[in-house]
Amino acid sequence: MVRLHPELVPIAFIAAFSLFLALPCHWRARNVATLSAIFWLFIANIIFAVDSIIWGDSIRVIAPIWCDISTKLIIGSNFALPAACLCICIHLEQVSSIRAVRVTIDDKKRRQLFEALMCFGLPLVFMALHYVVQGHRFDIIQEYGCRPATFISIPAIFIVWIPPMILAIAALVFAGLALRHFMVRRISFAAHLDASHSALTTSRYLRLMLMSMTQMIWSLSVTTYNLWFTFMNTHLRPWTSWSDVHADFLRVDQFPTLFLSPLVQRAYYAVWWAIPASTFIFVLFFAFGREALDDYKHAFGWILRVIFRRKPAPATLGTSSTSKHLRQLKLPSITNSTKEQPPTPLSSFPPSYRIPTPPTPTKFSAQFDEVSFGDVSETSSRFGPALSYEPPSESVITLASATELEEGSAPSTASTLAFVQPLQHAVPLPPLPRGTRPSNSRPLTYPSYDRARRGGS
Repeated sequence: MVRLHPELVPIAFIAAFSLFLALPCHWRARNVATLSAIFWLFIANIIFAVDSIIWGDSIRVIAPIWCDISTKLIIGSNFALPAACLCICIHLEQVSSIRAVRVTIDDKKRRQLFEALMCFGLPLVFMALHYVVQGHRFDIIQEYGCRPATFISIPAIFIVWIPPMILAIAALVFAGLALRHFMVRRISFAAHLDASHSALTTSRYLRLMLMSMTQMIWSLSVTTYNLWFTFMNTHLRPWTSWSDVHADFLRVDQFPTLFLSPLVQRAYYAVWWAIPASTFIFVLFFAFGREALDDYKHAFGWILRVIFRRKPAPATLGTSSTSKHLRQLKLPSITNSTKEQPPTPLSSFPPSYRIPTPPTPTKFSAQFDEVSFGDVSETSSRFGPALSYEPPSESVITLASATELEEGSAPSTASTLAFVQPLQHAVPLPPLPRGTRPSNSRPLTYPSYDRARRGGS
């Protein structure tokens, strides 16, 4: 038999492996919804490529176990992609709304658990429910391979076609709300994302939102077309009983291209393109961002350095890779440098930085320090510790002893002190001793110059 569409195999493989272009940035972000979309799109494209290789020119039952597994995975991928887009749109709406003040680690874990249940648990549930409306084992269509077999009935509509459409409509509703929040806060939207402690940037936010809306519009169109085509070529049958629906369950229906009408062939070809087109839409939104371009540069540099043993050209200042390296630059630790190198002594500094040696302090003494004022306990008791000496205005002070005052003789010359200049400041008295005055002590009197003169005269 001649292949009518030999391009199916390379297109499916190119679509599958092109997903690796967008994988690194989403893997670093640990976004479960986008990672699950990559996983399911990769699985579906590999299944389409292998089926086109095996059944490109035949309809023989070659690998029945492969068909049993691949048909269930195709059913799961039909639910997983709308569920992943719904989770992405819910997250975008929560981040952009005023309800999200701050995203904590617990909130992120709960969101990851919810997305895992929606993107993997929900498809598993509908893969199991498909057995309810599975009339026989599977179908084999030439050039397209194994396809799920469905008993066309009312339960089949609510199990196979309606849930993906509901998920797609819900995703479009949340995407519209997220777009509304962005339009309201478009001026301060970047600051709002920073305040919510989200890993999203404005560029990634817009790409996720537009990708989800495009995917859901495309998914709704394909699902509606598939449902319309199914009811145009097959009559709706009643689901009577389990035994009636699953009678002759091990049957495998085979459809060669020679016996298919041109309308049916075009319909199969259009439905086959649903998965590769969804893959190219996803890659188009995420494979040409700034982070993806940085990853390409690092990968190209690794290939030149490791495989071809060539050093890549040095990046000029201002490029994205250089800016990234500058952001990651770390200064050496001051603590480690001080531990490794001992402190520099002062003697090693240049002469201009030499610290001058201060002069040696000396005790200052004056002639007046030798004068004795006798017992000052009486003075302390009368005037208190704040008593200060007030110098006379004359330049000559004559001191007389108590004996000379009693005898009325003139004071001796040895008791006369001459001052060249009168004191300008009061001389404070030494601190006075505390305690009671003895009973036999004499009161302290200061000699007066006038009294000494009268006594001498």
